Amino acid sequence: MSELAENTVQHASLRTNRERLWASLEQMAQIGATPKGGVCRLALTELDRQSRDLFVEWAREAGCAIRVDRMGNIFARRAGRDVKAAPVLTGSHADTQPTGGRYDGIYGVLGGLEVVRALNDAQIETERPIDVVVWTNEEGSRFAPAMIASGVFAGVYSLEHGLSRSDPAGTTIAEALEAIGYNGTEEVGHFPIHAAYELHIEQGAILERSGHTIGVVTAGQGQRWYEVTLTGVDAHAGTTPMDLRHDALAGAAKMIGFVEQTGRSHAPYCRATVGMIEARPNSRNTVPGECFFTVEFRHPDAAVLADMDQALRAELARVASEAGLSAQIEQIFNYAPVPFAPQCIDAVRHAARQLDLRHADIVSGAGHDACYVARVAPTGMIFIPCVGGLSHNEAEAITPEWASAGADVLLHAILASAGVVRQ
Repeated sequence: MSELAENTVQHASLRTNRERLWASLEQMAQIGATPKGGVCRLALTELDRQSRDLFVEWAREAGCAIRVDRMGNIFARRAGRDVKAAPVLTGSHADTQPTGGRYDGIYGVLGGLEVVRALNDAQIETERPIDVVVWTNEEGSRFAPAMIASGVFAGVYSLEHGLSRSDPAGTTIAEALEAIGYNGTEEVGHFPIHAAYELHIEQGAILERSGHTIGVVTAGQGQRWYEVTLTGVDAHAGTTPMDLRHDALAGAAKMIGFVEQTGRSHAPYCRATVGMIEARPNSRNTVPGECFFTVEFRHPDAAVLADMDQALRAELARVASEAGLSAQIEQIFNYAPVPFAPQCIDAVRHAARQLDLRHADIVSGAGHDACYVARVAPTGMIFIPCVGGLSHNEAEAITPEWASAGADVLLHAILASAGVVRQ
């Protein structure tokens, strides 16, 4: 029998405490609660400090030792038998969007804490330590870019760059960390990780619509962002015949249709979006002589993204030539796809099967801290449904049953990676 199977079979009846997890989520949601039932808890504000303090209090009550690094990331460690062994890491973030929901991010933090509590209840000692992490500024709502602290942890950004990011008022992350008392002293990312898991709501409607309780996340989408400008000739809308026009907006409309069709032709994983468009001079009786628009492609396969890139450029050249337009295209962002570790994917899938939960492989369309952690450690993610696929919205909702199911899968995946000390 494999080590993974042996660890999960030995403790197959072990579950997290549904009522305790839900009560913790409800209590945390009161910090920054909005009148519409959501949460506004921007990174490194006084409200964020309160949520951090509450997590630290709960983690210490569960016997964890607390460390805070120089980016303000909090690590709550449950000791393992081998104090020198690389830990199993789990967690997410506590900050929200300005009109955020009650579960985005914090569910993964409190799900990780509930795993620790459940292991304490069962008096189970693991071979490896378990770290429950709260990442700083995942959302990017106050400080850009998003996922800045996990990015520093993974070496994507320097510490100096991370600490120097400022909000619209000019306050830097370094200053905000000092103001709330979370400017830690531990160096960022200077320890090995045996395996990492992030538990999260899906933020989409795939699982709910298909009737699956658990999403086994196999990869994170790669992303390419473009800015495109088509230039023609401003002309009088009443006096310029159709065959003599160089209409930049009409050319953009053809490109929008092409982007939409590109996304549909690479289903089910592709996402293709024109999210911004500006016609100039933007006058009702002038043929638009210039049009600016954005294109975003997402796909978990780098080769597919490269093919879509070539197709976009070729179609843009064709449309511009036929309409007598000039075209400029600039790729402004290229985020490589993130494949998660096969051993972590297997641990999540095995746990879902062991618990008899309906599960399906899924690709993450959004960015998560786990996508950066995957650069430095074997990493996996677990999704649960959210009602209507709604997230980044005060009406975001999950059920206690989904919440506990995800935490149970996390528990067994962590056991598979951390190992159980023989009794």
